[in-house]
Amino acid sequence: MNTSSKPAVARDAEPILVIEDEASVAAFLRSALARRGYVVVSSASAADGLRLLKDGKFCGVISDVRTPGGMSGTDVHAWIRDHRPGLLSRVIFITGDIANLQTAKLLEESGVPFIEKPFRVAQLVAVLERTIEVPREDDER
Repeated sequence: MNTSSKPAVARDAEPILVIEDEASVAAFLRSALARRGYVVVSSASAADGLRLLKDGKFCGVISDVRTPGGMSGTDVHAWIRDHRPGLLSRVIFITGDIANLQTAKLLEESGVPFIEKPFRVAQLVAVLERTIEVPREDDER
């Protein structure tokens, strides 16, 4: 897959929020998304990511399922469902904990697309194209 192709949707000025506590994974995501034309705002915890969501507008959210600080990606997803339903279909989870039965259950119940760590750019782009880059008629936030 050619990761340098033009996106299906213009990026506008709204960034993607990346919630990831592992610095190397966050850097990988920032680099891959920047190559696709996205501006990225990073957060190392779900709590900080939630603060950013409350104060800003984003075209999508990529969140680790488990982050430090007592909140998880699923908590962020629940907040989005309750407060920004127009963004709900543009959330992607990443996790390195798919073998954990609790994580697997959370992923299944949420219905959110996810990518298992470690992942390649092509995997990220494939999920990105199905979720964040899809044309959208109603974009209320």
